[in-house]
Amino acid sequence: MHYLVATDGSDVSELAVEHAASDASVWGAPLEIVHVLAPKAELVEGEIVLPGGDKAIQQGTRILDSARKTASGVAEDYDADIEITTELLSGNPPESITGYAEESDARRIYVGHRGLSAEREEVVGSVAKTVLDKATVPVTVVR
Repeated sequence: MHYLVATDGSDVSELAVEHAASDASVWGAPLEIVHVLAPKAELVEGEIVLPGGDKAIQQGTRILDSARKTASGVAEDYDADIEITTELLSGNPPESITGYAEESDARRIYVGHRGLSAEREEVVGSVAKTVLDKATVPVTVVR
């Protein structure tokens, strides 16, 4: 079993990566970092188009690479040799995160309390709330 942390590249999700890497380092558990591509389909001349496909994948890969570096740095601080992997997912973020966690036998999920969405007034964002509701394992929401 491993720890799973979801990141969208926001500052608070970076804190979630740090927290998850810290826990994984202390417990010697593998850490998996995921980023969810949530394409917004557009209807163009009667056809569904997913704009920015390649760019979205490149951006997602950059987000995961940055998160991996952060997690590796935390593990080094703990003098821990943990396995860190990344996975690019697609779909509805909370559904993708919780589904992947269950499918991959994650021990715990870490998420930031809110991400890059415009709903900044909320204490806990909609993704974090839905992950809490749908997860079958403990969830740590990092603030």
